[in-house]
Amino acid sequence: MTQESSTSNEGRLHVYTGDGKGKTTSCVGLAVRASGAGLSILFIQFDKGPPDDSNLYSERKILHSIENITLIPTGCARVQSDGSFRMGTTNEDKIEAKRGLDEAVTGIREGKYDLIILDEIVTSTTYGLIQKEDLESIVNLWIECGKKCELVLSGRGASDWLVNQADLVTEMKKIKHYYDKGIPARHGIEY
Repeated sequence: MTQESSTSNEGRLHVYTGDGKGKTTSCVGLAVRASGAGLSILFIQFDKGPPDDSNLYSERKILHSIENITLIPTGCARVQSDGSFRMGTTNEDKIEAKRGLDEAVTGIREGKYDLIILDEIVTSTTYGLIQKEDLESIVNLWIECGKKCELVLSGRGASDWLVNQADLVTEMKKIKHYYDKGIPARHGIEY
């Protein structure tokens, strides 16, 4: 038996990173595909709050409606009424990020999900919402628990350590973006 075939039932670590658009979109697409295959999905959104606002991020409407997807949004409001984003980190932002980490730990330990997506967790380390060590402990816990699910981490600024740990890394590279010309984020396209 080859090494690959002996570990083919283990989950894989996916990282979607880079400064281009498409990281969350890729996560949503994978969740929908996995759901269509009958898999059980835990989808935690970091720094995409408030958690009780289904109208803020359009993908929440469809993800909430799919029976085998458990969606847990965390974070405080960042998208402003004019389409701009609030920058900076507050204590409330950090509390929400910690809630997301706790949910991720529970999901990995329970072992009941086929796919766990931690959307924008990488960016959360970049912006100081969580520490690099917190992200590393999530990956290490997933390994210690036997890699029982696919684990997807997304966000800008993936560290060399994370890239080396991953089985799949996709970098979204911005070549051109209309946001740079002053066009604000648009409902249904960016959020």
